[in-house]
Amino acid sequence: MRLRFLGSGDAFGSGGRFNACFLVETTASTFLVECGASSMIAMRRFHVNPNRIGTVFVSHLHGDHFGGLPSMILDGQFYSRRTAPLTLVGPPGLGERLTQAMEVLFPGSSKVERKFVTEIREIPPDQTVTINGVTVTPYTVQHLCGAPPFAYRFACDDKVLAYTGDTEWTESLLAVGRGADLLIAEALFYERKVKYHLDYATLKASLARIGARRVILTHMGPEMLAHVGDVPEETAEDGKVVEV
Repeated sequence: MRLRFLGSGDAFGSGGRFNACFLVETTASTFLVECGASSMIAMRRFHVNPNRIGTVFVSHLHGDHFGGLPSMILDGQFYSRRTAPLTLVGPPGLGERLTQAMEVLFPGSSKVERKFVTEIREIPPDQTVTINGVTVTPYTVQHLCGAPPFAYRFACDDKVLAYTGDTEWTESLLAVGRGADLLIAEALFYERKVKYHLDYATLKASLARIGARRVILTHMGPEMLAHVGDVPEETAEDGKVVEV
């Protein structure tokens, strides 16, 4: 499993970083975890052909996590000339929110017939499913976004990739990350506690209980970015490549 951080930033581009977007390549599938609003820019910056991506998993329905989907769909129609199906996976409400976003940003775009099929898969929490060669289990976390927010546990190539999404501390993160080969964890703040988000100090206190083999911190705001050199864990940056 090979992972590349196309975007590792928070909602507001702190540190000049792109919104959340992780490219994962396995023997069976190439997929994205998150597709924030700046994701098409990031793909162009890092020379990623969007037609290689068969599936996109989004954790929740905030613009910095799913807001790049309208542009990705329209790029497939007009520029990349996509023909292969594109599967979009996320919590209940994804289909309706995506239609709303497309109609607000590009009126009429949600109703256009294209040369590729766009399949929306809204999956329930706490049930393991296999989609396009990727086995995934979503867990409900604590983040206010108008629809159920998820953390994800992916299994492919005999490896486990875990991802917290955006959330305050919740005990469900123990199941998400337990024994994972790689845990990608939000660390929006260093010590400051803000509802619905993880700070590094709170996360650090539970890392031993989680027991992931490797941890990379992402979605860092200004306070956390100022302390990157003070923590022993790895931190994400745009373009970083990880072999899992």
